[in-house]
Amino acid sequence: MTEVGDLIVKFQREEHKITGLVDTDTVSDLKNAIYKATQVCPERQKLLGLKVKGNQLEDGMSLSSLKLKPNSKIMLVGTREEELAKVIEPPADMPEVVNDFDIEEEEIAIENREEYLEKVARRVKDYKINILNEPRPGKKLLVLDIDYTLFDHRSVAENALELMRPHLHDFLASAYEDYDIVIWSATGMKWIETKMKGLGVETNVNYKISFYVDCDAMISVHTPKYGVIEVKPLGVIWGKFEQWSAKNTIMFDDIRRNFIMNPQNGLKIKPFKKAHFNRESDTELIKLAKYLKDIAQLEDFSNLNHKKWERYKPPRHASKKHTEGHSSQGPAGDEG
Repeated sequence: MTEVGDLIVKFQREEHKITGLVDTDTVSDLKNAIYKATQVCPERQKLLGLKVKGNQLEDGMSLSSLKLKPNSKIMLVGTREEELAKVIEPPADMPEVVNDFDIEEEEIAIENREEYLEKVARRVKDYKINILNEPRPGKKLLVLDIDYTLFDHRSVAENALELMRPHLHDFLASAYEDYDIVIWSATGMKWIETKMKGLGVETNVNYKISFYVDCDAMISVHTPKYGVIEVKPLGVIWGKFEQWSAKNTIMFDDIRRNFIMNPQNGLKIKPFKKAHFNRESDTELIKLAKYLKDIAQLEDFSNLNHKKWERYKPPRHASKKHTEGHSSQGPAGDEG
């Protein structure tokens, strides 16, 4: 693995220097780096000036195959992501969220592949986290997606609160008693900050968010069935904070593929869509708050099956100790 060297991306009469890429990175990694520099989303980027065999640039191609030289110039054609005027107004050309993939069991093994673990290690080294509230000793970790998990980002409304998932603040306040909370979205940091302010999460006095994580911390992986996909590896957080690991972390996301690098720690939440129709009936966060409370007593989450979270029953003896203010190890729950 060797560094590609600096690359120069020319966009709208400006030149942007791209650094830190290595020859085992893919075109998808290059596009993500360009997005960080230019705010042009990867799916809207057209890259000119690259020597591609067969004249077809694909996201899964390694940079080594492009034979890039230091200070190579790349021309970018695309539309810069507009800053949100309002939280509830997504860009007009933003595509609908792609249906989740049916991840097969044999594909889960990608979490142990060396090239992806190397990408995670590099994110640990290079990705900067801005701590909003210091992690608390002894607390477990809850990682939350935003779009369709906490917020219906496609419906139209006069203000963000109309699109907020029901019971959000009560859910976060309950979770905060046992977990430090991190928000991880596949969008840019500006979007995250804007949405958290609009939803009143940033200033709520009943809980605190430890920090935000954006798309720059994600990595691209290749699956035999679906090709290159972008995922959220929890190892980026674990590599920066020793108190958290696979034993005490749970992630909620409406897209299963986002936690393919950590399948044991992911819980696929029911998407919250069509807020105006479902606002009165959606109780997902109430049920999940109870689940988080029930498993918080466990010292190790490794044996939990989050696919069956709705049928989980905490052991009675552990529940009693938990109500007395003690922590206890319990079995994995109902596997029925």
